[in-house]
Amino acid sequence: MIIRSLAACPVGDARDGTHLCELLHPSHFSGVVDARFSLAHAYLEQGETSYPHRLVKSHEVYYILAGSGMMHIGDEAAKVHAGQAVYIPAGAVQHIANTGDGRLVFLAIVDPMWTESDDERVV
Repeated sequence: MIIRSLAACPVGDARDGTHLCELLHPSHFSGVVDARFSLAHAYLEQGETSYPHRLVKSHEVYYILAGSGMMHIGDEAAKVHAGQAVYIPAGAVQHIANTGDGRLVFLAIVDPMWTESDDERVV
């Protein structure tokens, strides 16, 4: 059984500028986790925005846990808030902005699992 605690998970700044903790990434478990996806807990402080980027081969889902923001995927933009899931297709340029009064907190589920080589920052 594998159980990861958010409290014990180190937070770093992700390539897209979010504050991120990789809760479950198969490459961290030496073959014990046989899954295609990775799961991360991420947040943006009030007024922060992630950098435009794309996952070339992976699909992503953001599940908003707390706060509110503006999600941008390609030429579309929509307000998002706690309790919503956002599907981001592979290859789509995306970023999210925290437009709320507090921290914007979300889960990022990537399938197949996130890899640095698949993540491209778009300028």
